[in-house]
Amino acid sequence: MRGVVKEEGLRFLFSTYRDVAEGLTSDIYFYRTLKILREKGLDRVEVYAEFTPSAFPEGYKWAVFAGLRDVITLLKGKEVDLYALPEGTVFRMKDYYGYRLPVMAIEGPYGEFVIYETPALGFLSSASGIATKAARVKRAAGGKLVVSFGARRIHPALSPFEAYYAYIGGCDAVSCVKGAEFLGLKPVGTMPHSLLILYRAVKGDHREAWKAFDEVVEPDVPRIVLVDTFWDEAEEALEAAKLLGKRLWGVRLDTPGSRRGNFPEIIREVKWKLKAAGYDWVKIVVSGGINEYVIPELIEAGADAFGVGSAIANAPIIDYAMDITAVKVKGEWVPISKRGKLSGRKQVYRCWKCLVDVVKLEGEPEPKCPKCGGSMEPMLRKYLERGKVVQEVPSPSEIRDYVLSQTRRLEL
Repeated sequence: MRGVVKEEGLRFLFSTYRDVAEGLTSDIYFYRTLKILREKGLDRVEVYAEFTPSAFPEGYKWAVFAGLRDVITLLKGKEVDLYALPEGTVFRMKDYYGYRLPVMAIEGPYGEFVIYETPALGFLSSASGIATKAARVKRAAGGKLVVSFGARRIHPALSPFEAYYAYIGGCDAVSCVKGAEFLGLKPVGTMPHSLLILYRAVKGDHREAWKAFDEVVEPDVPRIVLVDTFWDEAEEALEAAKLLGKRLWGVRLDTPGSRRGNFPEIIREVKWKLKAAGYDWVKIVVSGGINEYVIPELIEAGADAFGVGSAIANAPIIDYAMDITAVKVKGEWVPISKRGKLSGRKQVYRCWKCLVDVVKLEGEPEPKCPKCGGSMEPMLRKYLERGKVVQEVPSPSEIRDYVLSQTRRLEL
């Protein structure tokens, strides 16, 4: 029976909230470690564990720290303290002196969080990868509109996650309905080719689909129509402008790469012919294979807005590692770490004038900026104290503004 959801038999392959919260998505060796520590009476030993970037995607000079919201949700109620950079902080892999930058730290009995290392890293790696790619795309687009079309390019269970972090990374809007709900926004989108195909087959004229869209869809939705389904893009754009007139906000070009040819030249032709015919208010929206590398030439050609799917949804992760860097022995913190890692409890300081970071051991004097000599702000802040939230993560729009205020000052 249609519309009835049955759970017996085959099920979608995804973990539930409870699965993640109970640590069932963790690696098995953490469960074995916990069993050993409990049986030997070491599970209550307090440790300080840092999260640091291991690698950036090729060509990346900076990344956006993201995923803190989900890590707080994961660890809330556990007997741990959580310190982190503010959600949306743009950071480089190393500080001014070449020391790797800690972005987050957990303190508490190791048995409290040993099985949560895997999901915590997963949240940070995926969220930071999506937010960073969105920030790069928006940095390339400047003041032009960028909409995340990533829902169809990622596992459905993760589409709200992708939309959320794409938005805080810089996207102006998202198409995913559930993602927009989490963000407190209205979802944004135009129309699919299927609508035009159905009208062409049944009514004999796909232009009737544009008319129906204008008649049926809510008035506050911008009238943006697809103009590359059956005819030349410029000809369809002119027909749409004649049909809808001033109600037409823009036309979308989504021509497949196999048929596209020189995309910037197509944009120039559409823009020119619309202007020549007196429709110079009509904006050009482009989608399909859009990323930060092609956006500049498309803007130069006349593109006004971008729908970005695969580039953000399938963004390369930001690779993080978690490592113990201090253990409490007889009431005293003992600096200790594996080789290749820096021992001790640390703080990250930033000069906002120069966007320079310096890593210092806890207890060391606050540094002055090595570039300008000015004061520096401590960046690792406490978000959980013995499992209780002591600082809230800002709203998505506030985080997005924070990201953009930093990336405007950086080059790709």
